[in-house]
Order: sequence, then structure tokens, then C-alpha cells
Amino acid sequence: MSVRKNRKGAWRATRTSGVVTAFVTAAAIVSVGPVQAQSTVQPVRVQVQVQPTAQLSAWVSDGWGGGTITSQPAGINCHQEAWDPYGSGEPQPDPTGACTASFEVGTTVTFTATADPGSYVNFGPVPNPVTVQSGYNFTWVMFCPDDGLCSAG
Repeated sequence: MSVRKNRKGAWRATRTSGVVTAFVTAAAIVSVGPVQAQSTVQPVRVQVQVQPTAQLSAWVSDGWGGGTITSQPAGINCHQEAWDPYGSGEPQPDPTGACTASFEVGTTVTFTATADPGSYVNFGPVPNPVTVQSGYNFTWVMFCPDDGLCSAG
């Protein structure tokens, strides 16, 4: 077997004793096996098109109510717990779940906001839907408690 590097940097092996090895490049490895009538392996070119992605974030504002915002296609499932700013004196808890996700650029993402029991959707999600573009993408929603205590008044 003879192995050498060609001008383009790919390794090339030629057949000896009925066995052919393959080209090895950074992109692909071709397997080897017995052959009968070939003296070299021809490269197989595979074209893979990669779609660019961008981040999309759901922001739940501090309306003091609780709820969840989800996306279609799936990726965002962000929950904000209700909070009473005059209650325990503790700061509002951070949202939980997936509040940011990657989507292919050009994907249209639709959101659904669902209030927890004792809360309602005061505003949003806005914008809805979002067509993902390169750069910063977002939507936001505000949940308020049923008792009228809401930062949006």
C-alpha cells in the first residue's frame, strides 16, 4: 500500500493486495474493503447545508402574577412564580425552565401564555409571532395576580 498527501492536503492511499483504503479529510472518512477492479478510491463529496441559528428569549415582566410562556415549535417553556412584593420581603424569584432557545433563522415561532391559578395574563406575549432573525430576538409577557396587586396597575 502506498500513502501520500496530495496538493490539497488530503491523504490518498492506493490499492495493494486487493485492499483499498480511503481518503481522509477533516470532513469525512470513507471505509475500506476488498475490491477487485479498482486501483484507487475516488472521493465522495457530500454537501451539507447548515442553517444559521439565533437565540430567542422570553422575558416575563414583574407583574407579580405567575404563569408560563411556551413556544411552538418547542424550545421555550418559561415559568414565573407569583410573588407578593409586600409579603415576605424576599426578592421576586427568577423564572424557571427554558426562557431562551436557539431556532433556525427564518423560523416563525408562536407563543402561548398561560396564567397560573390566581393570576391572569395582563399583557402579551408581544411580539407574537416572532420570525427569528440573526441577532437579538425576544417576546415578553406580564402576569398579574387576580387580587389586583399588579405592577402595571
